[in-house]
Amino acid sequence: MPPEMTHIWRWRKWLPARFGQPCRVITTGTLNSALVEFADGCRVVTSRYAVKKL
Repeated sequence: MPPEMTHIWRWRKWLPARFGQPCRVITTGTLNSALVEFADGCRVVTSRYAVKKL
């Protein structure tokens, strides 16, 4: 069973193919950063502003 996706990717400028896709925030770090994982297993370190809670 895949992990529950709790956020939506909302930036079109970075990773435009991922716009609107569900994801989950694995952890948050300093300087407003977050490790985000998509349903296919791709992980990205990005700003917390790039994702929005469902």
